[in-house]
Amino acid sequence: MKKVTLLSLVAAAVLFTACGEDAKKAAAEATAKTTETVKDAAAGTVDAAKKAAADAAEATKVKAAEVAAAAKAKAEKAAAAAAEVKEAAEKKAADAAQALKDRAAATTAVAKEKAAEAVEATKEAATETVAAVKEAVAPTADDTAGQAAYAKCAGCHGKDGKTKALGKSEVVAGQAVADLVTKLAEYKAGTRNVSGMGTLMKGQVASMSDDDIKAVSEYMSSM
Repeated sequence: MKKVTLLSLVAAAVLFTACGEDAKKAAAEATAKTTETVKDAAAGTVDAAKKAAADAAEATKVKAAEVAAAAKAKAEKAAAAAAEVKEAAEKKAADAAQALKDRAAATTAVAKEKAAEAVEATKEAATETVAAVKEAVAPTADDTAGQAAYAKCAGCHGKDGKTKALGKSEVVAGQAVADLVTKLAEYKAGTRNVSGMGTLMKGQVASMSDDDIKAVSEYMSSM
């Protein structure tokens, strides 16, 4: 740029100081030389710009390749890390599932054992209950004696003791033992006569001992 300016000044000086054809010729040559110099400078500038652009493009290309390579490396590293995390998660899930399975198996075994114990306990309780019921319902000597003594009463009072004798007497089934004992003892002594049944009842219980009266009373009360 400095050369162009200097040549321009030289050309101008020649134009102002020279004269005639020589001056004109010199000015023309100076102008042509200046123009050529400007063209050369412009061409050099263009070439430099092209080279700078090419260098920049190459540098950008190299940088882009480096960035792409770095990104690829990071992606591969991230993929490897993700694979490790996945593998660890799958292992933990498998371990947890196995632990749950083992726990469920243990719980099932305990439950089966407890169930078996409960069944056995239930069987034993049922056996004891049946035995107790059998013992409770099994007729004792007094029950047997009472049932035998009641045989001659059943004709009027019914087998279940719920029939009113001759449609007049009370239902004897379920009455209190003490009340029945008292009433039968009074009939036997002839001091009781309800609904005109005194004479009949006295004949029925006349042969009964005190033990017989107690036994039949207990039998009727249990009906």
